[in-house]
Amino acid sequence: MTPASEGTGDRRMEAEGELSMARLALDDGERQHAAEHIANALVCDPTFPDAHELLTVLTGRSADRLDLFPVEQPAFLGAVVARAHVLAADGEHSEALDLLVSAQCHQPAGRWADVPWVLDTALATRVPPDELCALAARLLRVLPDPVPSDMRPGVQPYLSLVRNSAGLWPQHAGILWVASVLSRRMELWDEALDMALRSENAAPSLQASVAVAYAYRSLKRWAESERAFLRALEHDPGNAAVETDIAELLATSGRPADGLAWVERVLKREPHQENAFPTACGMRFARDGDVRHLVELADHLREHPDNAHAEGVLTSWSQRRFWLGPVPAPSESVVNVLSQVLEAEEKPSGGTLTVSAPEPPSALLAFDHSLPDFTLTIGGVPDPDPRSPVPEVFASGPVRSVGRRVWDYDATDARPSAAPPSPDAARALQDIAQQGWPHLLAAYDQAVRLSGLALDDLLGVLVHPPAPPEGDTAGWPEWIRSVQAWACLGIAHHRADQPWAGSDRREVLIDLAYGPEDWVTEAALLGLVTTAWVAPDTRADVAEVVGWRFIAAMEASRTRPVTILESLALLTLATPDMNPDVSALASRVLTPGDDGEDETPRATGEIKPRWWRRVVPRRRRGGA
Repeated sequence: MTPASEGTGDRRMEAEGELSMARLALDDGERQHAAEHIANALVCDPTFPDAHELLTVLTGRSADRLDLFPVEQPAFLGAVVARAHVLAADGEHSEALDLLVSAQCHQPAGRWADVPWVLDTALATRVPPDELCALAARLLRVLPDPVPSDMRPGVQPYLSLVRNSAGLWPQHAGILWVASVLSRRMELWDEALDMALRSENAAPSLQASVAVAYAYRSLKRWAESERAFLRALEHDPGNAAVETDIAELLATSGRPADGLAWVERVLKREPHQENAFPTACGMRFARDGDVRHLVELADHLREHPDNAHAEGVLTSWSQRRFWLGPVPAPSESVVNVLSQVLEAEEKPSGGTLTVSAPEPPSALLAFDHSLPDFTLTIGGVPDPDPRSPVPEVFASGPVRSVGRRVWDYDATDARPSAAPPSPDAARALQDIAQQGWPHLLAAYDQAVRLSGLALDDLLGVLVHPPAPPEGDTAGWPEWIRSVQAWACLGIAHHRADQPWAGSDRREVLIDLAYGPEDWVTEAALLGLVTTAWVAPDTRADVAEVVGWRFIAAMEASRTRPVTILESLALLTLATPDMNPDVSALASRVLTPGDDGEDETPRATGEIKPRWWRRVVPRRRRGGA
């Protein structure tokens, strides 16, 4: 189905403009052109009464009224909607509703059915319940669970229709089931439960029992939901999807061991069952926080990219662990001062801030961009020197030299050693940095958009970041971290045809990771870790490189603060095939002290210490 072209102004005004053109075409006898403009108007505003009135004038009783709105593939969205209204006027309500459902599946947020003939309570008498069930089932396949608020006005007419049909056919199990599922997705849980129970009473079935179980689950009535799922299994013993639902229910209700036992039984029969395997990976990760379970799930998803359940499980758990999903916010003292200044009721016009020791140059850059009237001074330089590449202070690891740097120093003053990126590269990073990623596989795939940029541009943007959109000066720290993360993900695609061991992308990312201590260090390690997630043959090498960089930071932290230490620990725990001893050390770093703030190890990914904030993307993320 071909979408209409989108304008930039108010949609009602655009519809009025299209109708003006339609009237002119009608005056000239150009009925086909008038039809096209009316169809455009309906796409701009499907509920506009003037559009429906002019459609009636155009079609009237003309013999060719349907020919004015052809729906041969690929069909134009406006023609599909207009043809539906013409068919409804002719009394062909089932066929008309079928077209509206097609439009709804194409653009689920559209208010295609929010029109008088669909809202008429008599429509339920004109569409047989079996046909309505089939149409609603098509719609349910594309609707999210739950339906987002912006989609609900478009879905409400269908819910009203199935309610009316259920009133006419109170013993029709199918229409009751549809009404239950649709109302549950609209978060009308009591209604969903009532309809599901009526469906199960009218005709006990697997489908009806699952609907009851889901409704009880939405109401957090765990025991009743479990019993309903068990009734569903009586209709289809060994149904892996239902057994997986039971496992997830038990885990959610505080019985994770019992839940895992259910999916383990499924996996004994079918080791990579499409429902049970992803759920088991997620439960194992919840149990011990070991990222290898999510890596196994990612490997499964790479082999089965159409497994929506695996995608959902990986996304859900990745979003609970920094770097797997959200980028952690910084912790440097200059960033804390910046936040305090920007949050103060009376903001100082300028001043001087003295930092006792060099902090990451990117943090100072964020401060300077946000508060250009302030002057920063740096105190003494501790040992080991954070301005120096790591091999100069810790030469026991796999890296003996750093050939490429993006920061140089004049005494304690950091300055970029990479040239600014081209305008096109800056715009590309500005665009992609407004987005987050659901998980690392998706991050790698999204970053392919940067693969065509020159390496010098990707290096330049690390220290010459483009401005955040809409002048958001308060968000410079998080913005710079997002830009740097995406730039290093782009570097992970540089000359991807080269074998990893001697590749430019490996050399550059290691240089950046082992260079002067900075946020760039974290971003470069992210590029390496992400590569290991998508390319199993790189895992041993990446684990060694990341592990030694973390150990170097641990060594430095014995004698001076390392502001990026916790972040490096998280990256270490995110690395596939990491040495268990190094992982244990990283977990200890992320275990809170005795201040009583939280007793749970941060390595689980569930902890949000006071100085961490999720970086919220600036643009936007089965069963019954």
